[in-house]
Amino acid sequence: MSAPAPKKYEDTVRVLDFRTRQRSTTVRGKRGIILTTIGETKFTLLEVLGVEGTTFEVGERIDVSRENRSKVSSVLGKLEYERIPSSARDEIPDIVREIVEDSEERFVAYINRAEPLTPRTHALEIIPGVGRRLLKVIVDERAKSPFTSYADVEERTGLKDPVMRIVQRIIDEITGVTRMNIFVKR
Repeated sequence: MSAPAPKKYEDTVRVLDFRTRQRSTTVRGKRGIILTTIGETKFTLLEVLGVEGTTFEVGERIDVSRENRSKVSSVLGKLEYERIPSSARDEIPDIVREIVEDSEERFVAYINRAEPLTPRTHALEIIPGVGRRLLKVIVDERAKSPFTSYADVEERTGLKDPVMRIVQRIIDEITGVTRMNIFVKR
């Protein structure tokens, strides 16, 4: 039996910004409550049309899966970082940090499983603050036993604030600063 195919779309997003009685920037002719959101799984920036008469808050989790939409009429499309409102850009660091903190198991598993990307670059080296020396410490420590939490990573390797470092990498990927994406789907 084969493993299920990875989901193609985001199921849950966080609200970065919302505007009432606005026009969509991705779908011509769509008007209403336009939300700028970020996906919790692939950190995809999405424009979403909210249900009329519904209220939203910045940072709110919203289910956008086809089966469970209650506050959303439709997902209008993907957004490029350069095209999102500045108010949404300002919210990205805090909301990405919340997602990374809430998804500790997922990111610690990444640290436990990361392998070399190329003969010269290891997947852990893309995380800010991880150089060759720290990479060796991380690989040696996880060989002894897998990491169980962010605190365990920090305690056993000396990597200060792993959450902040992962958040910084994700923000670099969202903003297009990096050439290679690991956490953000383009």
